[in-house]
Amino acid sequence: MNTGIIILAAGESSRLGYPKQIAKYKEKTLLQLAIDGANEAKVEKRVVVLGAFKDEIKKTFPGASIPNIPNPHFEKGMSSSIKIGLEYMLKFDKPDQVIIMLCDQPFVDAKILNKLIATQKKESKGIVACEYSKTFGVPILFGKQYFKELMQLTGDEGAKKIAMAHEDDMVTVTFTKGKVDIDTEEDLRDLNL
Repeated sequence: MNTGIIILAAGESSRLGYPKQIAKYKEKTLLQLAIDGANEAKVEKRVVVLGAFKDEIKKTFPGASIPNIPNPHFEKGMSSSIKIGLEYMLKFDKPDQVIIMLCDQPFVDAKILNKLIATQKKESKGIVACEYSKTFGVPILFGKQYFKELMQLTGDEGAKKIAMAHEDDMVTVTFTKGKVDIDTEEDLRDLNL
């Protein structure tokens, strides 16, 4: 199975007041942690989708470490970044499945990404989501049978909407630390305690 990873990093971080992509945890930016996880995972293709503050953010990681593409429509919400990332993947490579991940979950690493892939292989389900805090979400893997639906998302709709519509074809993996995401200065302080 050919797997791609799309890292969504185009948001404006309005609640944090500066780009969360460059907020630091353990001497690395949140985006660098996400890139490291993607680069160490057993996948064939990776891409980072940038939007707000893209020039500032680009300076914080080696460009050669991962392909990155701009989303000129990032203000239209998360769905626009999912579509741009998927279009990029489909243009250059024909992945059988993609993992969608965010750059604000500091505990996402290659181990959990590889677990999604291994679970898909074992369970043969079209969707593999992470389960935490009595819900499920990203990182989330979609088989190619869902690419068309991903391309039809609009506004701030995330991929969870599709997963909820196809729960019969979904399996989850437990990822307790998935509940940690960074939206505010307080989140960052709690993380660094």
